Amino acid sequence: MARITSIHLIPALIAAASHAGEITIEQRPFFIEKSFTATVLPSGDCQLIALKPEVWQNFTLLEIAAHGAKVTNGEILVRLDPEAIEQMLQDSRMVLTALTLALARAELDLKSLQESAPHRLEATRRAAAVAKQENNYFTEVRRKAAEGTATQSLKRTQQILANQREELRQLTKMYEADDVTEDTEEIILIRQQDAVAAAEFALSMEALDHTRTLEVSLPREAQTLADAERDTALQALKSEQEIPRAIELKKIKLETLKTTFARQQKSFEDHKKDRKLCEIKAPADGTFYHGPIENGKWTTGELLKAIVPGKPVPLHLAFATFIPADSQLGFVALLDEATQRSLKPDLTGFALLPGSEDLEIPVKLVQLARYPRPDFTYEAEFSVTWPQDRIPAIGSSAQVRIVSYQKPMAIAVPTKVISSASGGWTVEVKLADGKTEHRPIQRGLSSEDETEILSGLAVGQVVVVP
Repeated sequence: MARITSIHLIPALIAAASHAGEITIEQRPFFIEKSFTATVLPSGDCQLIALKPEVWQNFTLLEIAAHGAKVTNGEILVRLDPEAIEQMLQDSRMVLTALTLALARAELDLKSLQESAPHRLEATRRAAAVAKQENNYFTEVRRKAAEGTATQSLKRTQQILANQREELRQLTKMYEADDVTEDTEEIILIRQQDAVAAAEFALSMEALDHTRTLEVSLPREAQTLADAERDTALQALKSEQEIPRAIELKKIKLETLKTTFARQQKSFEDHKKDRKLCEIKAPADGTFYHGPIENGKWTTGELLKAIVPGKPVPLHLAFATFIPADSQLGFVALLDEATQRSLKPDLTGFALLPGSEDLEIPVKLVQLARYPRPDFTYEAEFSVTWPQDRIPAIGSSAQVRIVSYQKPMAIAVPTKVISSASGGWTVEVKLADGKTEHRPIQRGLSSEDETEILSGLAVGQVVVVP
């Protein structure tokens, strides 16, 4: 890279001053130099270390590698307390086991209900049909037959009593005709009297049975059969509605259990992932830094005060950075809008480190943001040719100087001599007779104090300085 030390020491405008308040126009080299602060940061991909758990919210720091530590691949950078999340995982396993059993039972219950439902429905329909048949048969046939049987039995008993009485009357009449009643005849009469008494008792019992059959038993049975027909019909109707509902409820219960199981399973898997966060290891050989290095900044401040063993680690915020060993150090600057517009990639310059101003470190602009950050600055990245024995630490600052525009020969005047008018820009020019006039000009780019004049002025003219 060509040295530009001689350029940035030459004024942007060399104009001979004839006397105070006047300058004589001459052509001399004109350039614009931009100077800004940059920070030494890795140019490669740095890994920001942040806890972004799925569900777990309580991570307590046990230990963290030292700031600036050189670490090897697989070495533990951050260790967090796993006790609470281990207990959560154990509880989740038990819940999953219980849900697995409940799910299996619910599936079996549903299958059994679906298979038995047709039989249960058929049984209730059959019971209703049988009850109706029994009631109809009783009403139309059996009740009348029972009433007739009861009446016929009463009549037969009455006839038996009448026969027994007639026989006793005949025997008594027959034996009364004899002068002497023999022992045998007496015995026969006694037996017949007993038979009459038995027949009378049988008739009284039969009369009671007849009355109870007609007035109690048959009406009661009729009511029972009617109730059975009604109840079985209602039960059949209820089963027609309730059994499909029961199946749907079983299905809903099964789906609910499946959903609960799936959620619990996901929660368990999420906690397993979060458990792995309790040990953060180096992905390769490199350097470990406390604080995030991102967006052209190394951020420390209040965040690092929370990164203390025994305290909860902030979630979803980068709190450390891993820098791979093969990362190259460069400069990153956050530019204002005016500086961003004046630069373009591949411009070169040099950087000065505080305390080492004697050393000019060559830099090259390799990337320039087109859009501003939230703070309205533009990020610029510079590659650096580092001296072997003077490589600074990450986070160090430097003053970068870049020549953004230059012409070997140009006309330029102090910016303060240029004024605006309705027709454009003008400068006050001294004429040969000593008078002055405002001469229209076309201005070019401006440095801090001077502006390039593209047209309107010529070498040798005298410009009045206000």
